[in-house]
Amino acid sequence: MLKSISVAAFAALLAGCATYPLAPISDEDYFEAIEVVEEADLPVEIVETVTPLPLPGQMKAVPTPRVSPTTSSPTQAIREGRNLAQVEPSLEGYMNAVQVYPYTEGALYRLYSAPGQVSDIALQPGEELISVSAGDTVRWVVGDTTSGGPNGSRAHVLVKPISANLSTNLMIATDRRTYHLELESTSGSYMAALSWRYPQDELKSLRGRNSRARAQADRTIARGLTLADLNFDYRVEGDRPDWRPVRVFDDGRHVFIQMPDSIATTDAPPLFVVGERGNAQLVNYRVRGQYYIVDRLFARAELRHGEKNQTVVRIVKSEARRASLFGGRDDG
Repeated sequence: MLKSISVAAFAALLAGCATYPLAPISDEDYFEAIEVVEEADLPVEIVETVTPLPLPGQMKAVPTPRVSPTTSSPTQAIREGRNLAQVEPSLEGYMNAVQVYPYTEGALYRLYSAPGQVSDIALQPGEELISVSAGDTVRWVVGDTTSGGPNGSRAHVLVKPISANLSTNLMIATDRRTYHLELESTSGSYMAALSWRYPQDELKSLRGRNSRARAQADRTIARGLTLADLNFDYRVEGDRPDWRPVRVFDDGRHVFIQMPDSIATTDAPPLFVVGERGNAQLVNYRVRGQYYIVDRLFARAELRHGEKNQTVVRIVKSEARRASLFGGRDDG
């Protein structure tokens, strides 16, 4: 008996559902979903100044007397050029135990080591080591290794003198740049590690970040839009140029007019709001990517292009929606 009642109730439920058919869904009920990144990077302003950078040869005492270039011998010119190119370690350049030099093409970076101690020369992450050449391979032990895992590796060059009061030079070639170092061994202090920072790469990365941030801003018309608050009760009428809007909607405060992809290669038409007496006025709006964003609601508007034989596309809000917004008045 209970089974019969359950079947009858289920049949009645199906019959009840059949009396309320779902409304058909057309293509106009859909719009393209745009991915919004809430914590997108904002463009950073890059300001070029003439402030001197701590590059080799700058902020150094001028030797006295200085030999004139016209009278210096080749030996003197080599010695002076080498001295000007040397970059010494500084207290400001230390990050924990690592001396970080700003990379400059052609600079001579100084490394101080000690017997029984290994000094680590760390290259840029992802930089591929090609060759290492040392001037003295008998009294200096030079090797290389890598750190990191499958997600990224870093090449290291290791140097160790066999005694104090030694000096030599070292040239490191990679797939990105060359490094020139001068090695000196002491009986006391030594540099545990050195690496470089790369101002040109940092500037390039910053410019790339700005480009991505601007592209993201172009793809995002507004933040905080809720689908339930969007109203699509707009009609697009009139002429059919290539720049005719494909979709118009509002969120209760702003009107968004989506233009076709071809708008990027055509002259964007100005937007006019049409009042209840038919008078048209220019309205302030912003252009973000393919969208015109109007910071107010309107009942009618027109996109116009040209002076003679003007092309006109009208945007009209539905009557029911217009009456609810403006209290029965046709307010432009």
